[in-house]
Amino acid sequence: MKIEKHLIVRNKLPYARGKRPPVDCILCAVARKDPKVDNLMVYQQGEYFVTLNLFPYNPGHLMVVPEKHYEDLREFSDGEVLTMARLQALSLDVLDQVYRPGGYNVGYNLGKTSGASIPHIHLQIVPRYQNEVGFFDILSDSRVIVEAPEVTVEKLRSAFAEAAGGAAAEQD
Repeated sequence: MKIEKHLIVRNKLPYARGKRPPVDCILCAVARKDPKVDNLMVYQQGEYFVTLNLFPYNPGHLMVVPEKHYEDLREFSDGEVLTMARLQALSLDVLDQVYRPGGYNVGYNLGKTSGASIPHIHLQIVPRYQNEVGFFDILSDSRVIVEAPEVTVEKLRSAFAEAAGGAAAEQD
């Protein structure tokens, strides 16, 4: 992977307006490793995976995702709920180790009105840091992510492999 040596601010506006990869569902495409979407997967366990958010709020912004295309939490079996909870705990452990955030926002956006831009259910885990908002965020209504996504992917793939005692997600 090429690591940029310049400040890059990814623009989510085209994505929010509907300019997306030509796939049925972005998270289903990530699960099947479709080359039309970015592979930011950092860990896979059975029919579940952990991936970086393509438009992160902070370094380490993760999503825990079932491969099955569910659109509602109530579709999960008890076993699936338990697996999601265990992957959430593993993700928090890995993020604590790699980034040492001061806290987290963790949750689901259910439905478009809640801010869900992808109907495929996924758990958002956003690390939060003391003093994270700077002048650029306030004055320009933009976010500066202080780490290139390629660097975050490599750090977290290694950390998940170590924490889980096995192999990291397959790389493309």
